Amino acid sequence: MSLKRIYSVIGMAVAGIVLTVSLFTSWYTLGESDQAVILTFRKAEDTVTEPGLHFKLPWPIQNVEKLARETMSLEFGYKEENGKKEKFSDETKMITGDENIVYADLVVQWKITDPKKYLFHSENPKEVLYDATSASLRSTIGSSKIDDALTSGKAEIEGSVRELLTSLMDKYDIGISILAVKLKDVELPNKEVRSAFTAVTDARETMNTKMNEAKKYENQRLNEAEGERAAIMHKAEGEKAARLETARGDVAVFNKLYEQYKSSPEVTRERLTIETLEQVLPGAEIYIMNDDGSTMKYFPIRPLEKEQQPKKSDESKGDE
Repeated sequence: MSLKRIYSVIGMAVAGIVLTVSLFTSWYTLGESDQAVILTFRKAEDTVTEPGLHFKLPWPIQNVEKLARETMSLEFGYKEENGKKEKFSDETKMITGDENIVYADLVVQWKITDPKKYLFHSENPKEVLYDATSASLRSTIGSSKIDDALTSGKAEIEGSVRELLTSLMDKYDIGISILAVKLKDVELPNKEVRSAFTAVTDARETMNTKMNEAKKYENQRLNEAEGERAAIMHKAEGEKAARLETARGDVAVFNKLYEQYKSSPEVTRERLTIETLEQVLPGAEIYIMNDDGSTMKYFPIRPLEKEQQPKKSDESKGDE
C-alpha cells in the first residue's frame, strides 16, 4: 500500500470521526425542570429554559451545562435517606443568647435564579450556601433566648435566618435565591434538662388555656350585659313614647276643657266638680246645698237615674 493511500485512509477516518462527533454533539434536549447555559470555548453565552430539542455548534466549539430549574432543599444538621434520619450533632450544637446549649437543625428551600453566576462566580456554590446557612442560624440562635428557640419564637427565628441568609447570598452573588427556611428540631442536650423544660412548657400552656377560658367567659358576660342594656334601653324608649302620647292626649283634653271654660266658666266648673266627686266617691249620693246651709233633697242624682232606667226599658217593650 502506497503512502498516499495510507494518508487518504487516515484522512477519511479522521473526517468520519469528526462527522460522527459533530452529529452527536450538535443537539441536546431539556426537560421540564431543566435549564441550560451554552458555553462557547468555555465562555458563557446564552441561557436556555425552554424544554425540548435544541441545536448548537458541535464540540469542542460549544458545550452545554444543564442545571435544575426546580426548587431544591438543603438539609442542615441532618441527612434523610429512605425514611431514615441521620443527625450531625457537632454541626447543630450552638449557644443561645442566655448561654444555654441547644441542638438546632433546619431545611432551606432554594433555587438557581442565575445559571451563569451559579457556574462561574463560585467553585462550589452548594458549599457556600451550606456555610452561609450555618453562620445565619448560629448568629440568630446566639441572639435569641432558649424559651424562644424551643417554643413560640421559632417563627421569628426562621424569619431572621431567612433574612440574614438572603443578604449573604446577595453579597456573594452566586445566582441563588432563598425561598424558605424551616426549623426542623430544636432540642436540649440531655434528658434531665428536657424533662424540666417540658414541665415549664406544660405549665405555660396550662396558663394560656386558663387565660383563654377567662377571656371567653369575660366576652360572654359582656355580650349578655350588652344585650340586657339594649333591652332596657328599648323598653325605656317604648315607655318614653307612651308617656309622650299620653301627655299629648291630656293636653288635648285640657285644651278642649279650657275652650268650654272660657265660654261657660260656671257651668264648666260645676261639671268638673261633680265629675271629680264621682271619681273620688263613686258610691256617694250627691245633693244640692243652699247658701244658708239647709239641705235640700232637690237633686238626688242616683234615684233619678234609677227611675229613668225602668221607664226606658218599658218603652222599649211597648215598641215591640
